[in-house]
Amino acid sequence: MQTPDKLNDGQLSDDQSREVAETIREEIARRRISRQALAEQAKLSLSTLEKALGGRRPFTLATTVRLEQALGVSLRKSTVAPSPTAGNDVAPDSLGSYSHRAVTWIEDLYITLRPSFGDKDAIFAYRTEIVWEPKVSSLVFREGERTDAAYEHTGEVAVPHQSGFIYLVINKHGQHRVITVSRPTVSGAMYGIISTLRAGAGSQLTPVAAPIAYVPARNIVDPAVGRIAPDHTNYKLYRDHLRRTVDESFALFLPA
Repeated sequence: MQTPDKLNDGQLSDDQSREVAETIREEIARRRISRQALAEQAKLSLSTLEKALGGRRPFTLATTVRLEQALGVSLRKSTVAPSPTAGNDVAPDSLGSYSHRAVTWIEDLYITLRPSFGDKDAIFAYRTEIVWEPKVSSLVFREGERTDAAYEHTGEVAVPHQSGFIYLVINKHGQHRVITVSRPTVSGAMYGIISTLRAGAGSQLTPVAAPIAYVPARNIVDPAVGRIAPDHTNYKLYRDHLRRTVDESFALFLPA
């Protein structure tokens, strides 16, 4: 009988395994937890965790997912397919043909804000990092610290010159999620629309669009994440950012 951590769900590449191991070691040090505690939270044997962290065996997808759920962060950061122009320091034409030097001002750690899909009075907040990824010669975004960690995403960032907007795009097996935001304001914040699918009961999915804001984490004294209820100290600040999306016409929502 196979133990849960030995399910054959496919192995990560050597590069991906090293990257996952490095991220896990950083999280263990940052949180000051033991490897034994992490193994127990992820429902893995300590031996399996030790061997993977030590490079003596590759991480499997099943093991990685369990560790992501235990830590609440995304460990698979290099999931964007390599670009034919990788190493040229210029993004492919499909993303806007921008150079790294031309978009350094977008690279930052943001607190992402959108309405909660499960509570009409709450705001959903999580971290998004936008960085240049040399392996694909483009900006990528990586979500983290979502309370629904299973839905954390990594995707590509398009910065076309024609529209003046920025697009955060996920294409996973043909399923798309698109976020369209303004260029950063003087404060570095970006405002726009998220178009995605809302998970309902069972396997039910419903298309949904909502305002979204990306606020540099450095601009927030206490960058709290999770489901922010009306009684939270950050609620008014977060709500004001979301309302700015519509009040200042960064995006329009037309009546039916």
